[in-house]
Amino acid sequence: MFRLRAHGKKPITITTTTTTSSTASDFLYWSPESSPTALSSPRDMDPTIWSNLPNHLLDHILSFLPFKTLISLRSISRHLRSLILSPSFLSDHSSFSLPSFLLLSHPQSFNSFPLFNPNLISWCTLPLPRSLSVTCASSLLSSSHGLLCFSRSTSSVSSLSIFNPLTRSSRSIKFPSYSFPFELLSLVTSPDGYKIFALCPSSSAASSRSVCLYDSGDRTWRKFGGVDQVLPRGFNQDGVFYNGSLYFARSEPFIIVSVDLNDGKWTTTATGHGVFPGEDHITFARLVSDPERKILYMVGGIGSNGICRSIKIWEFKDETLSWIETETLPDIVCRKFTSVCYHNYEHVYCLWHKEMICVCCYNWPEILFFHVGRRTWHWVPKCPSLPEKWSCGFRWFSFVPSLSASV
Repeated sequence: MFRLRAHGKKPITITTTTTTSSTASDFLYWSPESSPTALSSPRDMDPTIWSNLPNHLLDHILSFLPFKTLISLRSISRHLRSLILSPSFLSDHSSFSLPSFLLLSHPQSFNSFPLFNPNLISWCTLPLPRSLSVTCASSLLSSSHGLLCFSRSTSSVSSLSIFNPLTRSSRSIKFPSYSFPFELLSLVTSPDGYKIFALCPSSSAASSRSVCLYDSGDRTWRKFGGVDQVLPRGFNQDGVFYNGSLYFARSEPFIIVSVDLNDGKWTTTATGHGVFPGEDHITFARLVSDPERKILYMVGGIGSNGICRSIKIWEFKDETLSWIETETLPDIVCRKFTSVCYHNYEHVYCLWHKEMICVCCYNWPEILFFHVGRRTWHWVPKCPSLPEKWSCGFRWFSFVPSLSASV
């Protein structure tokens, strides 16, 4: 047991004999103010001893500490924070296995988000800091690699807020103009930072729309054209990141287009010719991508007269530019899902989460997901904290906590 002290800070007592790993609920509800104090009061160590320790020795000492204590040490000094969040430390101590969650946002979320842990099949809560609560809980727009993107609007300022719940750090990003009625906003992270994609409608219906791209590297917005030639007005399905571009699927007629997030150039990737048998009619098409294996999937409804009779999953083959059918939703599950949607497929959206293709509906509080590795279908049960009569506005996100995701 020993203490770390920084000038102007309370000393934090650390017990190196602690071996119990923190649970998902510990991580979600923990804060520096609630960290456990020592039962005894050992003599404080001279701060100069710690400041003079070589990094490799300090790194070795920190490796014995539980994850929850490491989080508290970030506030002790800039040196400890930079060491704990350094790529080398995170790489060498990758044994910190953090749980991943499906995050639910709905209009009655104010101070927290319900989280579902698919591994433990349990629910817990992600609290929001005061700076983001009340006004931002229902305005969550996108999630990527442990970062959450909110929209914030007051009488004088309109901006986005990028927030890392694990490190409790955030950044405000001002819009390129005060009037910024964006559409289809997507947050895309990379080892070098993150980018934000948004469509910017013009003030008049006759004018063309623009693509607005924000790069966290130089913290600037750029604008590109060419949207109206590939995406119709009123298109409301978010893009999917794959191979450096954001992909969109149109169903009538079926066509897939992509925009390069470096230069804003649009490309037509695949058309309906030769992709599906002639007798099949696509009632809806949604894309998801596996970022680790770099695979693009499509979830599509097949039917006639606008009524979905079956739901299938296809995998895109880059080498042949073709779609290969890989899975069909069982009939009994398909009937339940289509009854939930009331054949209004505009409410259907999909997302990828840890080997799972999740099929969701804005007016249904459950998730239907396909586990790619096990090739099995499952339902995520309704969150017990949801109001009984609340029946719309459900928005699901994949939330994978990350220490290295910088705002």
